[in-house]
Amino acid sequence: MVGPANGGRQVLSVVNGGQDPVMRVRPASIAGSDCGVIEFTREDVEALLNERIRPKNKFSLKEKCDVMTDYIKRLRMCIKWFQELEGDLLLEQEKHWKMLECAEKKCNDMEMLMSEKEEELNSIIMVLRKNYAALQEKFAKEESDKLAAMVSLTKEKDARLSVEKSQAPILQELERAQRESSSANQKILSLNDMYKRLQEYNTSLQHYNSKLQSELNQTNEILKNVEKEKVAVLENLSNLRGCCTSLQDQLTATKASSNETMNLKEALESEVGCLRLDLQQVRDDRDRQLSQVQELSAEVLKYKELTGKSAGELENLTTKSNELEATCASQSDQMKKLQEKLDAAESKLAMSDLSTFEIRTGYEEQNTANSELQFRLAEAELKLVEGEALRKKLHNTILELKGNIRVFCRVRPLLLDDAAEDDPKTVSFHTTTENLGRGIELLQNGQKHSFVFDKVFVPESSQEEVFVEVSQLVQSALDGYKVCIFAYGQTGSGKTHTMMGTPGNDDDKGLIPRSLEQIFESRQMLQNQGWKYEMQVSMLEIYNETIRDLLTTNRPGSTDSRTKQYAIKHDANGNTYVSDLTVVDVHSSREVSFLLNRAAQSRSVGMTQMNEQSSRSHFVFTLRITGVNDSTEQQVQGVLNLIDLAGSERLSKSGSTGDRLKETQAINKSLSSLSDVIFALAKKEEHVPFRNSKLTYLLQPCLGGDSKTLMVVNVSPTPSSVNESLCSLRFAARVNACEIGTPRRQTSVKQVDGRLSYG
Repeated sequence: MVGPANGGRQVLSVVNGGQDPVMRVRPASIAGSDCGVIEFTREDVEALLNERIRPKNKFSLKEKCDVMTDYIKRLRMCIKWFQELEGDLLLEQEKHWKMLECAEKKCNDMEMLMSEKEEELNSIIMVLRKNYAALQEKFAKEESDKLAAMVSLTKEKDARLSVEKSQAPILQELERAQRESSSANQKILSLNDMYKRLQEYNTSLQHYNSKLQSELNQTNEILKNVEKEKVAVLENLSNLRGCCTSLQDQLTATKASSNETMNLKEALESEVGCLRLDLQQVRDDRDRQLSQVQELSAEVLKYKELTGKSAGELENLTTKSNELEATCASQSDQMKKLQEKLDAAESKLAMSDLSTFEIRTGYEEQNTANSELQFRLAEAELKLVEGEALRKKLHNTILELKGNIRVFCRVRPLLLDDAAEDDPKTVSFHTTTENLGRGIELLQNGQKHSFVFDKVFVPESSQEEVFVEVSQLVQSALDGYKVCIFAYGQTGSGKTHTMMGTPGNDDDKGLIPRSLEQIFESRQMLQNQGWKYEMQVSMLEIYNETIRDLLTTNRPGSTDSRTKQYAIKHDANGNTYVSDLTVVDVHSSREVSFLLNRAAQSRSVGMTQMNEQSSRSHFVFTLRITGVNDSTEQQVQGVLNLIDLAGSERLSKSGSTGDRLKETQAINKSLSSLSDVIFALAKKEEHVPFRNSKLTYLLQPCLGGDSKTLMVVNVSPTPSSVNESLCSLRFAARVNACEIGTPRRQTSVKQVDGRLSYG
């Protein structure tokens, strides 16, 4: 994945063991930094991730902190290198994108030129066809004239005297020879005209082929330069693949036009063949006329001997015979010229064949280059995916080592009711390489407030995209970790939609249904490895600082449900239990969906001025997972807590009165207690007030224990909610800065005597 080193080498010592993985130093990036940047190979990164931190003195806290700090520093260096590499790849991709656009433009110009040449060739073909039709008509007319002349000569032969009867055949033959000679001359002239046009057409075709060849050579040079300079391409390849597809379509169109040119060449060859036949016919006519002249000469001599005709008539016949011989000689010269022109046309056709072969070869080379480019693009896409996965793994490793609570931010899209506000846009997102997909800016009274989280989802992000970022965390519950995901934000910011989704719409399902589907699918696959899982579900809500069981068989308004008291308890292993809470064994995601629908009907909701269907309580979904592998005698215990907090709101904006006022006050008090706990954790105070509310006491293992915790802060993009959005983002930033205990996997192994050993 990482190429050979271009600069010096720097040795990064490893605390665990005596190995010194070499990290390569490459020149300064395009941004212009003065110092070199350390590069990592795949082996270096794997060694860094698999390194076990073992201080020499395990009881020395200071040495352990130093080792941990050094390890985190190396991880940060690795992440920084990946970010800079990503920026270089983006600049390189933009450069190649411009070059591809230039090549596409030239291909379009080439296609337009070829279409113009095709129209010109079609017009020439039409002219040639018209000339051929005219020649046929002229030939038919000459044949009819010839027949008429023969009829008239036959009548004159009958009327003449016996002497004239002996001379009539000679005169008739001479006249016939003259007519045939004139018609042959006309044919030769028309053939000369046609050959001139063919010569002009072949010349234009040759110029066009040479120009096309030069443009193809330029395109090949551009593609070769792109191939030499292109080291790696990044970005989603749908656009680049579309460009490659368009180039292939253009190549296909160019090949089609080349095939049409080949067809036209074949048509010209057939016409040349016809011209050759006509030339052969003219030669035969000439030979026949020569034989006739010889016969006439013999008859003249015989006539001289037999009849002793007058010298004048003999001279006349001799003169006509000489003229006929001169005409035949001139026809022979014209036939030689036609033969030379025919040879020139054949040579030009051969050159056209060679040019067509060169064009076809160039197209095949260009097609090969495009195929290689597509292969490199696919390879670059694979490397990009691997790099992104490795970056996420490194980032998650740092967060787990630091014990930070991960924070995602999601901005909901504007609704129809929000479109009436004409205020300027208040929410924007970072576009720099370092904070791309992680930064958000909020505009309040002309002042910008910038925040950076682990992930920021734009309003166009789908439920599937959000769950992809959470799926690895959900998978940890099957591996024996305690996982907690909770949604925070003001009323109407989309928390319940993020967690639950839209009922009845499979494409718009929230995190809770998707997490359950993934867990049950993974359980089915792990059965092949010998794992057997048991799962239990409980659901509750905290309403006005009172815990309510949402799965109880009693109705929510019954006396038992109102008077029953539930107590929160924590055991020595950091697990949380609620006394007398209904726990249901589940075996499929369909059973859990049924329980979710039942809990949703029992949950406390109400209408305020900020939201027509506002959640008036904190909803807590808990899935306890127990897995046993008989082949390895290993047991894991995981917990997945998915929490939809009630929305924070101001009394002045919500317009709550009566029961709604009490609900709002209870919600704001519990969220204020959550803020106090976060501040105490951020300041690393000795006393953290978890017991100030039922919510914080229930979340104590998630916030201050060894759980993997994720907070999804939901933000409304409307200008009227900018103050509440700013408060939510500031609170999320403090949560992201908190350091809690390192996540610990809950596993146990059966001993020989049957007892369990916990690890």
